Amino acid sequence: MDPRLEANRSNWNERVGIHTRSRFYDVDGWLRNAPGPDPRESEALGNLDGKTLVHLQCHFGMDTLRWARAGAVVTGLDFSPAAVDEAVNLSRRAGLAEHSTFVCANVYDAPRALSGKRFDVVYVSLGALCWLPNIDAWGAVVSELLKPGGRLYLHDVHPFSSCLDDDGERIVYGYFEEFDNPYVDDTGDTYTDGEKLSTTRIFVWNHSIGEIVAALIEHGLVVDSLTEHDWTVFQQFPWLVESSTGQFVAPDDHPRIPLSFTLLARSPS
Repeated sequence: MDPRLEANRSNWNERVGIHTRSRFYDVDGWLRNAPGPDPRESEALGNLDGKTLVHLQCHFGMDTLRWARAGAVVTGLDFSPAAVDEAVNLSRRAGLAEHSTFVCANVYDAPRALSGKRFDVVYVSLGALCWLPNIDAWGAVVSELLKPGGRLYLHDVHPFSSCLDDDGERIVYGYFEEFDNPYVDDTGDTYTDGEKLSTTRIFVWNHSIGEIVAALIEHGLVVDSLTEHDWTVFQQFPWLVESSTGQFVAPDDHPRIPLSFTLLARSPS
């Protein structure tokens, strides 16, 4: 594995325990309330009862298992063994172990790690693509994992907002992919509450909207929709305010900027 991805994996292994104890994820509340998929995602993908879904970069499986509750046969894939172990544990605690499988592998190795299996849905959720150095190779993986007529659902941080510093005040990183020039961070911060990390160094890459779309088209997928949002689901910048719907948006006196985006694509039948 690329040494930069090895460093990221060590960082994510340490994040797992912090995240499962955090108020941000509220694992006990999640188990108690047993939520299904986000309504916006259900509306986009429709009824997946009996359909197969693979969640790339699934962390410890909370979003993956929401789809299992909706009747999908789910597979979660993550490069962190600690995350995969916790995902398996969470599936058992939630009574969803029979409807879910979790595999430890790098995204780029997913087709081999999943034994060439193809899926009705490839699902990628917030905060995924920045950990991948090569977006074209990711597009090839998505194409290889989809059945004919299968669909990709991608919701992620907007690459414009990823150019900004933690205060959202100045540009610190380029908009376009730079394989050999990732953004390097040593703060030890994670996006949840809890202690700082001791394994601090991470490498992240930005990928423009155009590069993401091109990576999918280049590998034979059809892009059905691309929507840029002026909201996100976590407080990315200190000046964001929480709306009545639980989304984080710019205050009324601040210019609206793109904070996340949703892309839907499909493999030709």
